[in-house]
Formats: sequence, C-alpha cells, structure tokens
Amino acid sequence: MNSLKLIDGKAAAAGVLRQVKADIARHGIHPALAVILVGDDPASHVYVRNKVLRAEEAGIRSLEYRLPTDIPQADVLALIARLNADPSVNGILLQLPLPAHIEEALALQAIAPSKDVDGFHSENVGGLSQGRDVLTPCTPSGCMHLLQATLGDLSGKHAVVIGRSNIVGKPMAALLLQAHCSVTVLHSRSVNARELCRQADIVVAAVGRPQMLDASWLKPGCVVIDVGINRIEAGGRSRLVGDVDFDSALAVASAITPVPGGVGPMTIAFLMKNTLTAALQQANTPRSLSEAPCLSTC
Repeated sequence: MNSLKLIDGKAAAAGVLRQVKADIARHGIHPALAVILVGDDPASHVYVRNKVLRAEEAGIRSLEYRLPTDIPQADVLALIARLNADPSVNGILLQLPLPAHIEEALALQAIAPSKDVDGFHSENVGGLSQGRDVLTPCTPSGCMHLLQATLGDLSGKHAVVIGRSNIVGKPMAALLLQAHCSVTVLHSRSVNARELCRQADIVVAAVGRPQMLDASWLKPGCVVIDVGINRIEAGGRSRLVGDVDFDSALAVASAITPVPGGVGPMTIAFLMKNTLTAALQQANTPRSLSEAPCLSTC
C-alpha cells in the first residue's frame, strides 16, 4: 500500500483543532457549545462524547443536555429557545437522529441561524447557495479542507458528488461550485451513473451503501473522498467500511480517504471551527483568514 495515496483526516483535523485553540487564545474569548441529545441511541452517545472531548481540547466549553426519549417535542423546542436567548451560548448542536415523535425539520429550524453550528437552518442553507458568509455544514466543509490540502486550487476540476442529502450531498455540491469546480450530482434516479462518475477528477461518495464504488467507477488518477461510514459483518467479525471499496479504488485513485480515519475526524474539527466562527460573529470580532468558514480558500 502506498501511504502517499492516503489522505490523513486525523492529522488534518488535529491541525484544524490546533488553529482553533490558538485563535481562541489570541482573541481572549471563551466559546460555549450546547449539545442536545435526545434518547438512548448508542451511536449518538459515542458521537456526543467525542465532540465534547474535542471541544475541551480546543478550549471550548461544552454544555450537555441529555433528554429522555419520550420528552415532548414542545419541551425540546423550549430548551432550544432558552439556549437561543442565552448570550453565553455561542453554538447549539442538536444530535441526530431524533425520536420519531419529534419533527426533525421543525427542531433544526428552531435553532437561531447565528448559533446553528451544523449549518442546517434554512437561512444558512440558502446563504450557502448564494455564496454568502454563513455557517456551513461540518462534513462538507471538512471534505473541502482535505481536497484543497491535497490538490490546491480546484478551479476547473470536474467533481462528482454521489448522494443528494441535505446534510452532505447538496451542501458539498454548493461548496465545490464556490471553488469553481464543474459539479455533477449522482443519485438513485441517475442514468449511466458509473459512466458519469468515471469522468470525474474528484469523487465524493456520500450515498450510505457499503463499498458500492469500486475501481470501475473511477477515472485513473482521481481523488476520492469517502464520506460513508457503514458497519458490515464479515467472517464473524464486525468492521467499518465506507461507500467505496477501498482496496479496489486504491489501485486507481491518486489519493483517497480511509474509513475510519478520513472524513470523520474532520467533521468534529469543523464543528469546533464553526463554534469559534459563531462566537466571533456574535462578538462582532473581525476574523483572520484562518478563521473564515471553509469555502473556496481553505
């Protein structure tokens, strides 16, 4: 295995977190991130624990609100309203998925756009599509950081995004457009998806199907960002794999993110970066280039 082909998300995330910590110290601020976890989903508990740990490492104060599965929707919305009104809270993260009785879109929309560190509020989504300076979703922002660290200027590259979710696919396409890529979005209704994907200089796989993409989907020399995290059972053992058949793709791609250790750490790192950005915006503090949201320059 040629290690030069691997895009090290852990190392890149550590660099982002070091910069966040340095900027927090330089500005003399104390950002606070409120994390709301509803229910007992085991994966969500792991994600929240990791986010809290990274927040502490970066110098961000974390506030945890662990709510029972059967809590009424009105109580969740009331908590969000209190956090919106609290000037000491800079960012609000509502951990997904939510129990079935809580309307996800309504709850996400209740978070103030200025504290929406996940970048899911419609005002931030619309701002991203218009190229405005808004809080952007963490996973696509982390993917952009990895791509630009690997390739430099992305202008003119043909990027294919596989998947059109509101969390990854759509904002990923918007960020790639801002970086002056030609962008194709493939999804379940796409015709000749494999042939279209083989034209791409950049492939971002975010479809949620384990090892769906093998070498036959890839143009030689392309860069692959694998957003998928899927657990499979093989030989009596459980392991995590991406949406890309890693071993097959490794023989074709010029660079690829592993799973785990690729995009995952970047998502948490950019959550901390967004929290810092929100705190600075709320304080009306000018930001340096290193603190700007990851659009077309990072």
